[in-house]
Amino acid sequence: MKKGIIIALLALGLGQVALAQNRYFTRDGHVEFFSETPLENIEATNDKMTSVVDFENGKFEFAVLIKSFEFEKALMEEHFNENYMESNDFPKASFVGEIEDFVGIRNSNFPPGVEMAAHGKLTIHGVTNDVVLPAIVTPDGDEYRLSSIFTVKPSDYDIEIPNTVRDNIAQEIKVTVSAVIVPLKK
Repeated sequence: MKKGIIIALLALGLGQVALAQNRYFTRDGHVEFFSETPLENIEATNDKMTSVVDFENGKFEFAVLIKSFEFEKALMEEHFNENYMESNDFPKASFVGEIEDFVGIRNSNFPPGVEMAAHGKLTIHGVTNDVVLPAIVTPDGDEYRLSSIFTVKPSDYDIEIPNTVRDNIAQEIKVTVSAVIVPLKK
């Protein structure tokens, strides 16, 4: 009886290890955005994105703290946090979704530079929309490199741009995400 319980516990423990081996994460992913207008370009970077990818079932998510975006000009950063993103009320942006047509990927059969798409929910400024985010995934030893470029319309996320500066901010903001994800160890 004791032997059966021990074997069952070992099997459960090994199952958890196997599941953890297919989950990858980062705490220092990179996000940047760029708004091009005739008057002035606006860009910011953030190196504090967290992300988890489960290569067993294709679930994918990331989150970024809004106040962690850094601008070249301090005044831009202040306006971004206080006037547009209201980062005290809406402190983070996030995506939760699944990789499209996912069939369980393993390191040994994962070709370099695979283009994928993740369907899910992008939440910015307290507003959630269904989106499809493109991504390129490349294995690198026991890590993976992720990259994605997509656009976001401030109006889709109830981000109000005052008329006085409306021409200084693009209708669509280019967002670039990149990360190296490593195995999640429990």
